[in-house]
Amino acid sequence: MTEVTLIERAARIATEAHKKQVRKSDGSPYIVHPFMCAMLLQKHGFSDTVIAAALVHDVLEDTVVSEETLHEAVGDEVVAIVHTVSEDKALRWEERKQAYADSVAAGGEASLAVSCADKTHNLHSMLTGFTEQGPTFWDHFNRGRDDQLWFIDLMLNTYKTNLIHPLVDEYASLVSRFKSVV
Repeated sequence: MTEVTLIERAARIATEAHKKQVRKSDGSPYIVHPFMCAMLLQKHGFSDTVIAAALVHDVLEDTVVSEETLHEAVGDEVVAIVHTVSEDKALRWEERKQAYADSVAAGGEASLAVSCADKTHNLHSMLTGFTEQGPTFWDHFNRGRDDQLWFIDLMLNTYKTNLIHPLVDEYASLVSRFKSVV
């Protein structure tokens, strides 16, 4: 019998954890998001550990899956990355976003890559949502256009300061495109 790979274990737990969720930005099945993040990281040659972390990056933050269950499925290294890219929802929005950026920056290349892939796909979804819905698109978010753009810029600065990689260039290009539309 063949052993199930780390990426497959991550894909299985993500698929189960997100099975009833949809994306607020465009209404697509939520599971598409972590898979798109993982594919972006694979395209850029990141390790199986980083790809697995992308697949489960929102599991602790947005589902009922326990840390123990996630740990059993994917191990210490993946869970450590997931922690650095998870937000502390007990904090006020601005504090939470700044703490997230600080955590990602301190987490090193793997955390920066997972975060950048996450925010890149988020921007793709937001661009699609805004193009289809116009200004009413912002109604899907707790914070409006200006606050969302502040966070997008915060993350762009975080990536540019801490990660030299074509993935950052891709995000920067998408930020410019997004700002020209909204």
